[in-house]
Amino acid sequence: MEQKNLHHALQIMHELCTGCSLCMKVCPSQALRVREGKAVMHSDWCIDCGECIRVCPEKAIKITADDFKRIFDYEHRLLILPSIFFGQFNNYISQAMVNNILKEMGFSEVHVPEESVDFLLEIMNHYIEENQRPVISSFCPAVIRLIQVRFPSLVNNVMRLKQPMELTAHHIRSSYSEKYKIDPASIGIFYVTPCVAKIASIKSPVGSYASPIDGVINMDDLYNRVQKESVKKLAENDEAPSLERLQLSSKAIKYTLTGGEKDNMWQAGLSVDGLHNVIDILEHLENDKIEGVDYLELRICDESCAGGILTPNNRFFAAERLRRMSKDLPDECWMPKKYMDYLASVVNVGPIAPRSLVRYHLDTNEAMKMMEKARKIKKSLPGIDCGACGTPSCKTLAEDVVCGRASVNACLFKRIAHGKAGKLSMQEAIDVMEEIWGADKFTDK
Repeated sequence: MEQKNLHHALQIMHELCTGCSLCMKVCPSQALRVREGKAVMHSDWCIDCGECIRVCPEKAIKITADDFKRIFDYEHRLLILPSIFFGQFNNYISQAMVNNILKEMGFSEVHVPEESVDFLLEIMNHYIEENQRPVISSFCPAVIRLIQVRFPSLVNNVMRLKQPMELTAHHIRSSYSEKYKIDPASIGIFYVTPCVAKIASIKSPVGSYASPIDGVINMDDLYNRVQKESVKKLAENDEAPSLERLQLSSKAIKYTLTGGEKDNMWQAGLSVDGLHNVIDILEHLENDKIEGVDYLELRICDESCAGGILTPNNRFFAAERLRRMSKDLPDECWMPKKYMDYLASVVNVGPIAPRSLVRYHLDTNEAMKMMEKARKIKKSLPGIDCGACGTPSCKTLAEDVVCGRASVNACLFKRIAHGKAGKLSMQEAIDVMEEIWGADKFTDK
């Protein structure tokens, strides 16, 4: 069974929020409202895409991850560091220097999630051959949650395979414990995330399984720590040789960039990045307007992981650095067969359940009646989606009214009409506005 309540890495700081409604207007799953002059979130609908953070002028939305000190809860500390992290640095900062700094911080070993890509790509190609097409990539967790809440009819198209960060976590826990003859429970595995959605997916995975990753570290936070230390080492001309090299193929290091999956598929594929582009493609798919495509690689962020909300530097420079790095890497890089056999036993995930955007009623007949009522209410609204009601659109206001989350008088035009007809007093109209936008908005300053 899916977890009833999904973990969210986003937190609205109401002491900073001014209720400007910008976050509400960009939310792709209509999870935000304004009440009492503050943004509030419907937890079941949030997909942790981070769009609200990008537009918030007051920096009133924060991202919660694990405290860095938590790594010391474990005797052995393994770090999974996405390749895109290395793309954040200029040519003066080598991978060897970054690795050594991380070891000095307390990590026993540093790995990249793309170590398992060569294995996974072959599994993916066979999966596409055997399943309903077009298959939708499961790489971007924000895309999966978007499908769950906004395109529930497409959940069976999502590829039910774990992704590189999880497979690499399985691999390194097994290999490290075997190498040093230690209890796997004494190993803590931490992932450095370039986005919010991966925090949420690790804390509450979709597909009825427990994540093999023990903690999540924000990429921008770790970058600042490493950058500070690298400046010192450059000034001291102190760069020790790396204790081990990262084992990657040229296709693996580009896997997290746009086209990283599609370019390695045997079948006809399409790679799409950017939130609005992804929504457009999903709408086409839902309406059976996509033909001749077997695989859809969909990424919420522009330039994929290079454009994640937690990547500190320009996404285009970072992506280009990785492409340049790929030229010096071998075409393939395989792990030992015994580990590939082990990963094959854990690569699959369970069914992905829809999480419909509007849950009218558990009883189907009652839900149908409420949906029809919402449709009629929407027809009576102005249809201009002004947001003055504290909801993203006239459609969402109608849904909120039917579900008891709002009054039809929240609509500015309805209030004026009801006031003219004598159905609503001035004080009642004021009370409605203050409930949405807060009393201080209506004080003469």
